[in-house]
Amino acid sequence: MPWISTIPFEAATGKLRDLYQRVTGPDNNVDNIMMMHSLRPHTMEGHMAIYKYVLHHKDNEIPKWFLEVLGVWVSSLNDCSYCVEHHFAGMKRLLRDDAHADAIRVGIEARDIAATPLDAREHAAMRYAERLTRAPADMAEIDVEALRMAGWNDGEILEINQVTAYFAYANRTVLGLGCSTDGDIIGLSPGNNDDPDDWGHR
Repeated sequence: MPWISTIPFEAATGKLRDLYQRVTGPDNNVDNIMMMHSLRPHTMEGHMAIYKYVLHHKDNEIPKWFLEVLGVWVSSLNDCSYCVEHHFAGMKRLLRDDAHADAIRVGIEARDIAATPLDAREHAAMRYAERLTRAPADMAEIDVEALRMAGWNDGEILEINQVTAYFAYANRTVLGLGCSTDGDIIGLSPGNNDDPDDWGHR
């Protein structure tokens, strides 16, 4: 049970009901992280907008599966099992290579970037995300330059930054309110990248 009151789908009315209908998965399932916002629906609207635009937008250049890797990595660093489970399932589905996905998770759980079966460019993104997660006040221009030297362009660097920052927010929403995966359908996400207003989870 969460540590604050939440309103289930069947009891929702007005704006909350409208927002729930936009984010539902099968059988009107609403992820618990969204239900955490039910007493202040405007915060759910803000959360979903940034989530959709940062992770599931057609104008991103980095493959979504790797953005999900970064999400799992940051969530693991923050000990947020809720987001690890949801976003690992999403990453695994997108990668379409279960053995590779499982090996990535082993590296992440060991907190061993070098042992994570990704290329040097992706390892550089993981190092940036780790530093930003663990010691944000220590970030310096050289951290961005390291990404450039690894082959990321500035737009891609912005994507890496925003995914890392989004998961800091999502992890703290979950961890600070006692959100669990009980009743969730693990790994659903907004699949329609072409429509930023389509928030349906499938």
